Amino acid sequence: MTYEEVRARFPVLGRVAYLNAGTSGPLAQATLDAIADELRRAGEEGRSGRDYYERTLARRAGVRRRIAAEIGARPEQLALTESTTAGCNVVLAGLDLRPDDEVVITDTEHFGLLGPVIASGAQVRVARLEQATGDAALERLLGEVTSRTRLLAVSHVSWITGHRLDIARLKQASDVPLLVDGAQSVGAIPVDATVADFYTVSGQKWLCGPDATGALFVADPESLRVARPSYHGQKSHDRLAATFEPRPDASRFDTGWIPTPSLAGLEAALEDLPPWRYERAAEIATRCRELLAERFEVVTASGHGTLVSFRPRADPRKTAAHLYERGVVVRDIPDTDLVRVSCGWWTSEDDLRRLIDELTAGNPLE
Repeated sequence: MTYEEVRARFPVLGRVAYLNAGTSGPLAQATLDAIADELRRAGEEGRSGRDYYERTLARRAGVRRRIAAEIGARPEQLALTESTTAGCNVVLAGLDLRPDDEVVITDTEHFGLLGPVIASGAQVRVARLEQATGDAALERLLGEVTSRTRLLAVSHVSWITGHRLDIARLKQASDVPLLVDGAQSVGAIPVDATVADFYTVSGQKWLCGPDATGALFVADPESLRVARPSYHGQKSHDRLAATFEPRPDASRFDTGWIPTPSLAGLEAALEDLPPWRYERAAEIATRCRELLAERFEVVTASGHGTLVSFRPRADPRKTAAHLYERGVVVRDIPDTDLVRVSCGWWTSEDDLRRLIDELTAGNPLE
């Protein structure tokens, strides 16, 4: 398959320079069709009956299998969730942390990870990475680990700076349970989730799936208590004895019902992906950084993920709004002076040129 053929799958790319997969990825026509077909069937046939439930369970299994393949895991190591936040909540609730336990995080975490960490009741130690990368970033993280550390909770790729952590080295050096927020990595860069104890997946970002889809990798299900049970996570239950038996694998942590149309859409999004997608995404992100660095201060170091953050000349929020009005979709990062560009394998050189042209020519904000 050629680049032109796979780019043509996404209707939105014919209208705008869509550079915001770090928030929500573009939806392919096949994904839209799969969602619409399931909605049509639900309207015509009803959302009940043996065929409906068997089809839904088959779709759950299909999504579990495909996401597992994306992150180098086995299907039985995966729970289905509606977001990375839900996955983080499952882990933090199930660890039963005490007030004298510690969790180490970084200063660039999204609230989807930060919130569950705070709510756990444990003490939070914040490694101030700022712009540190590589060995320096690992040293600052490991410097916060103490004898009371029960969990390291970090993003594989920072949603603010776009910097990538070497999570395999972090795990080896710390020998502490590791929870990784994979919102900005899965579907954007090659991922081996098995180097971590827990790894969350967002379906609607770089995997280009529908909203409210995701997954959680759990290396050892027995290491985590089922603190938030759902119907799909139980093997059996006894109403009179008020007991339940969880499923034997990571599906015990499934967070609940995911709408069948959403499952169909995510399945479609994960089918027939180009084998060159990661190389292409890395190349176009490098090109984006080069073009921006000629005119602006870029905070994202080279050779990381597919996010590129820079400081615009005008207010970041107004800059992002101006670009949106001109058909270039990026986003500003709240509480920073940054604008973030998301470069997917579908991003073209023309998309980047439109971005640069609108930033430098005739901008009424400057």
